[in-house]
Amino acid sequence: MDIQTGPAGRGLGAMESLEQQLGCPICLDMFSKPVVILPCQHNLCRGCANDLYESKNPYHYSGGSFRCPTCRFEVVLDRHGVYGLQRNLLVENIIDMYKQQQESKRGVAEDPPPKDRDAEEPACPEHEGERINIYCVSCQAPTCSLCKVFGQHRDCEVSPLHAVYQSQKAELRAAVERLAAADGPVRALVAQTDAACERIRENGELRRRRLGESFDLLYATLEERKGHLLQRVDQEAQRRVAWLQSLAEQHRQRLQLGSRLREKLEQNLQTGGAAEFLLTAKQLQEEARQAAAEAPLQGPGPGYENMEHLRVDTQEAEGLLASMDFRTRPVHGEEDQ
Repeated sequence: MDIQTGPAGRGLGAMESLEQQLGCPICLDMFSKPVVILPCQHNLCRGCANDLYESKNPYHYSGGSFRCPTCRFEVVLDRHGVYGLQRNLLVENIIDMYKQQQESKRGVAEDPPPKDRDAEEPACPEHEGERINIYCVSCQAPTCSLCKVFGQHRDCEVSPLHAVYQSQKAELRAAVERLAAADGPVRALVAQTDAACERIRENGELRRRRLGESFDLLYATLEERKGHLLQRVDQEAQRRVAWLQSLAEQHRQRLQLGSRLREKLEQNLQTGGAAEFLLTAKQLQEEARQAAAEAPLQGPGPGYENMEHLRVDTQEAEGLLASMDFRTRPVHGEEDQ
């Protein structure tokens, strides 16, 4: 497929315009794959988007956000970061077609030469006016050309700064992509752990409710038994008190009968003569004989008021309640810390 159409001059202008459209607003180079599409429909290199994202969210444990460099739209990301954005395969295909067109014109399959970045690099602190443009492989530090020729890096192995930058950047991206690819099992394990935590909370709440119900039932049983035993104590006390009251009433009647006989006797002796006394003596003797013939005196036996036989031995029950515990079993899945 040939993108250029029409005369050569117009085709060249179209290719330049296309190259501008395929330029990343961050690195100002042509998009490097993979290309991600933002929610605002603008495109970025995923590497540049990740650099922008990390600069705005240094502690992105659970997502973050950054603004689109083209329209300032706020892009909100989840915990996957820029790796959760969708790739723009259409733009990537157009870039591939454009590079093929350029390579077919030059007859050489190579990437476009990188832009001159010397003006963008910081100045060397050792040599005024010199830019940091090389990388000391031996010391693992960027430096300038004069440091290599005259300075402390003259005996070291050096490499072009941009080449090392591209190489390490590619290695880091590859490592990040490998980490992102390995996130699947980790996310599944985290989801499984979260679900297990939720089930544990639910089961714990269920156990709390069931335990409360069990103890409430135990309390109710104890209260019911307590009420029954208290009723028996009351009944026994009432029975004994009633018997003693009946016995006391019999003794009071006996006392009253004796008192009446004494009153009659004293009245006859005071108001009448011998003949009159003899007329009533026989009747009084009969009443005295009947009173003496009553049942012998009876009272409560020793310790009758004692209620010790109604004592309840709770020691064994207290021991059972004190030793009450859960039916334990081994817990699987926990490791010794």
